[in-house]
Amino acid sequence: MLTVVILTRDEERHIARAIGSVTGIAERIFVADSGSTDRTVAIAEELGAEVRFNPWRNYATQFNWALDQLPEDTEWVLRLDADRSSPQSWPGNRYAAGRAGSGHRRRMDLAQDDVPRAHDPLGAACSRCACCACSATATASCENRWMDEHVLVSGPTADFSGEIVDDNLNSLTWWTAKHNAYASREVVDLLNLRHHFMPHETMADLRSGKQAGIKRWIKEHLYAHLPGGSRAFIYFSYRYIIRLGFLDGREGAAFHALQGFWYRFLVDAKLFEVERHMQRHGTDAPAAIKAVLGIDVNPGQNS
Repeated sequence: MLTVVILTRDEERHIARAIGSVTGIAERIFVADSGSTDRTVAIAEELGAEVRFNPWRNYATQFNWALDQLPEDTEWVLRLDADRSSPQSWPGNRYAAGRAGSGHRRRMDLAQDDVPRAHDPLGAACSRCACCACSATATASCENRWMDEHVLVSGPTADFSGEIVDDNLNSLTWWTAKHNAYASREVVDLLNLRHHFMPHETMADLRSGKQAGIKRWIKEHLYAHLPGGSRAFIYFSYRYIIRLGFLDGREGAAFHALQGFWYRFLVDAKLFEVERHMQRHGTDAPAAIKAVLGIDVNPGQNS
């Protein structure tokens, strides 16, 4: 029995397409909504999905909450983004997770970067990939992170192959606003690497042989220690020149410039802004993050 988990907020443009792409293989579709003000919930319920509400904190906590809502007889779980679908073969996505037995902590050994995907703010594209779902005998959860979280799994998995279409129908203005929020969340994780104000959960591992683990190790042990600002130039040059991104045409140039340079520079600029606030006001990282970025990393301590 396959259960598909979809996280939503104001996804009325995409939700019908996403649900439709898994209707043929999923016996249960579970939508975890974080407060949609459009017709997302109504459309999902009309199409037979089970919808429950949970306030948004970050992706990891929302997805782990969704796993906890699934009944104990859940056999296989597959996570699908609302703006992704697969019109040609299987309706997969880069994440998969298994339902843990009662009383077990869920952990994983699978990550999003193991699955190639395309994301172009100016035009959709497809990429062939191998994707996984894992069984109820596995233990699974998202890493405890604010950004770039990976799904880790320990236990049986199943592999599927096919195409993912990352086809977001929103505007470039929406895309930049979303990545502005992403940048703030990534700053939280970078500051946590330096100041250790939250538990640090990571899949970084050079010995695993897995692409995601290797990339995370490079990001945490090498990239994070490069001078702020220079990282954006280095990363953009790597993607656009060394990885031949200049061959991707006009839309590709826009994507690499925005996601490979602008976004990475924005992260560094926000990181500098928060650390300057810490120095000027003598505050710790959580207080500076709340004052500058508006993110409360310790909400339970303020209640």
